[in-house]
Amino acid sequence: MMAPSAPKNSQPATQASDTHTGSDHDGHIMAQLQALRENIERHNYSYYVLDKPEITDAEYDALYQQLLAIEKDHPELVTPDSPSQRVGDLPLKEFQQVTHPVRMYSLDNVFDETELLAWENRMKKALAVSDEEALTYVAELKIDGLAVSLLYEDGKFVRAATRGNGTVGEEITQNVRTIRSVPLKLKSDHLKVGEAFPRQLEVRGEIFMPTKSFMALNEEQRLKGKPEYANPRNAGAGSVRQLDPKITASRNLDAYFYGATILNERGDSYFKTHWESLAFLEKLGFKVNPGKQHCQGQKDILAFVQTWAEKRRTLPVATDGVVIKLDKIAWQSELGYTAKSPRWAVAYKYPPDIVETKVLEVEFSLGRTGVITPLALMQPVLVSGTTVQRASLHNFDELAKKDVRVGDTVLLHKAAEIIPEVLSVVLEKRPEDARAITPPDCCPVCQTPVEKVPGEVALRCPNRSGCPAQVLGKLEHWVGRLAMDIDGVGPALLEQLVNADLVELPVDLYRLSVDDFLTLERVAQKSAENAVSAIAESKKQPLARLINALGIRHIGKETASLLAREFGNLEALLACVDAGDLDRLSGIEGIGLKVAESIVAFFSDEGNRQMLAELKTLGINPQDRYQISVEEMQQLPFFGKTFVLTGTLPTLSREAAAELIIANGGKVSGSVSKKTDYVLAGENAGSKLTKAETLGIMVITEDELQRTIAASTS
Repeated sequence: MMAPSAPKNSQPATQASDTHTGSDHDGHIMAQLQALRENIERHNYSYYVLDKPEITDAEYDALYQQLLAIEKDHPELVTPDSPSQRVGDLPLKEFQQVTHPVRMYSLDNVFDETELLAWENRMKKALAVSDEEALTYVAELKIDGLAVSLLYEDGKFVRAATRGNGTVGEEITQNVRTIRSVPLKLKSDHLKVGEAFPRQLEVRGEIFMPTKSFMALNEEQRLKGKPEYANPRNAGAGSVRQLDPKITASRNLDAYFYGATILNERGDSYFKTHWESLAFLEKLGFKVNPGKQHCQGQKDILAFVQTWAEKRRTLPVATDGVVIKLDKIAWQSELGYTAKSPRWAVAYKYPPDIVETKVLEVEFSLGRTGVITPLALMQPVLVSGTTVQRASLHNFDELAKKDVRVGDTVLLHKAAEIIPEVLSVVLEKRPEDARAITPPDCCPVCQTPVEKVPGEVALRCPNRSGCPAQVLGKLEHWVGRLAMDIDGVGPALLEQLVNADLVELPVDLYRLSVDDFLTLERVAQKSAENAVSAIAESKKQPLARLINALGIRHIGKETASLLAREFGNLEALLACVDAGDLDRLSGIEGIGLKVAESIVAFFSDEGNRQMLAELKTLGINPQDRYQISVEEMQQLPFFGKTFVLTGTLPTLSREAAAELIIANGGKVSGSVSKKTDYVLAGENAGSKLTKAETLGIMVITEDELQRTIAASTS
C-alpha cells in the first residue's frame, strides 16, 4: 500500500473544545466527526507505526475527504487533534525558544569492546556491584536523526521542541504535527475504567528522514537544478526547521521514541526499568525503534552490536551505532549525570564504512595557493550516510603510490567520518583499458607551465595574479567565515564578479556599488543592497581576521591571532618586516623560522603592500583589541594553557570559542597530545574527547569556560 496522500486545503484549527453543547443535530455531527477521526487515526497508526495497513489508499482518501467535507461545513467543530490539522496553512514567522522541563543530555561515545568494558566497570564501582555480577541493559540501534522533546497534556499533543543546548530549544510544534507517526492524541484502549492519562507527559525521541525519502528528495533537487543534501540527518533536521510546515509535510519524515517522563510526579516511581518505559510508549501509540533488545551483561550487548554491524545496512534508515542504557531506573538515578551526558548510557559507534565504487575520471583542481590537486570523480555511493561522488587524491606522489587509474574499482571511506578518501585500488577488478594519470605540464586553468617547488611534492601554477582559479580562490578565502565573514557573497557571485572584470583583488570588493551588482545575472535590487552592506560591515572585523584573510602561506586563524596579539596593528607588523627582524617573528611562541620567513616574503611583496595601503584608504585598518603587556598577559586565566575544541558547543561557534580562549591568554590546537591542558567538549564530541580521557586531560564544558573567565574579572 502506498502512503496515503497528504491533506489538502485543510482548515486551520480553532479554539473549539472537544465537546459541543449546541443542538441535537450538532451533537450528532460531533459524534460522527469523532468516530471518523478515530477511524482515520487508527489507520494512520496501523500504517505509520505498525507498518500493517488495513485498507487501500483509495479507501483511506475517501475517509479523509469525508472528514474535510464535514469540517468545512462545521469549522466551529475543528479541534487541534483532528487528523486534518497535521498540515497548517500559515507559515511560521520564526521559531520561539522553549525551556525544557527536564534537561536533555547528549551521549558519550565508545568505539570498541575495551572502552565499553571500562564504562561498565566505572558504573559497577559507583554502584558497589561486584565484578562478577552481570548488569541488565537495553540496547537500541542509534538513529542518525534530530533529538526532540514532545509534550502531551491529558493525552493530547501540545508542543514539540528541538534539543538546542539541552536547556533551551526551538519550538517546532506545527512541523512535528505533519509527521504521521507522531500521535496527536494518545491511545486510550489500555486504560482501565476510571484511569486517566498523566496530566503532563514529556516524550523524547528522534526524528529522521528514511533513506528512500532522502534519495527521492535529492532526485527532486537534481531535477530542479538545486544543491543536493549531504546526508539524511542534515536533510531531516533542515526539514523539521522549515518555516513553512507544508514543506516539512512533503519530506516524508518519521520518528522513533525512546523516553517518557511523567512531569510533576516521580518518574522513577512510575517505571522500574527502561524496558518498561518503552512498553508504556508503545501502548500509548508511539513508534518505538524495532531494533532493540533486553541484554544481560556485556556478552549480550556485544552479540547485539555484532549482529547489527552488517544487518543495519539493510534498514530503511541511517544508523551509526548502538545506544546502550542501564535498564534499572533506580540505578540510573543513583549514577546521575556528568556536565553533558548520563553516566548510565553510552553510544557504541560503528567504525567508518568502507565501500567500493568506480573511478570515472580524474580531474585537476587548484585554489588560491596555486597547488594543483588530482580529484577522483566516481560513481555516486553512500558512505556513512552521505552520497559521495568526489574524493581528493591529495598530490601526484600519492596518486602514483596508490596507482589509481580511470576505470579502476577503489575502496573508499571517510577519514574521521567526514572527508572522503580513496584507500586503495581493487586490482583484481582493474579493466584492461584502465587509463593511468599523467601529471600536467601546464596549469589546467590558465595554461601557464607548472612548477615543482624543491622539497615539496606539490605542483604549482606560478601565475598568482593572472590565474582565474587562484584569483577566485583568494576571494573565496577572503569572504569566508573564518576570515572577513562577508555573508551573502559566495562562490557563485564571486565568479560572476571575476568574469565581469569587476573584481580581481579582495580590495576591489570594497569599491563595488549596488549598480555593479545589478549588472550581474539573477541579482535583484535587495540582494545587491545586502551584498554592499555586508562588504561594508566587514571593515569592522578585528586584525586577526584580516591577517587570516590575506592568505599568507602557513598562516591560519591561530597564527593570525598570535600576530595580532603581538603587534596590535598592521603598521607595527610591517615595521618588523621592514627591519628584517626574523628573530622577533620566529620568537613568538607557535611561530617558527619557516613561518616567519613566509610572513616576511608576503609583506615584502610590492603588490601586497600596495593592496594593504588601498585597504587602509578604504577604512580597513583594524587595531587588535586584545593587545596587552606581558605582565597583563600573565594575569589572564588561560595564560600558557593549550586548548583543543571538539563537538558542538551550546551557544558559541568553535571560532568564537577559540577567540575567547585566545583573548584570555590561551592557545588553541587542533589535536590532543600530552601537551594539551584542556579539552573544551560539546555535543557529539568524538575521538578527541576519548583520547583526552585516556591521557587524563581535563575536559570542560562551555559553561565552565565562561565561569572561569567571569571569575577572573570579578
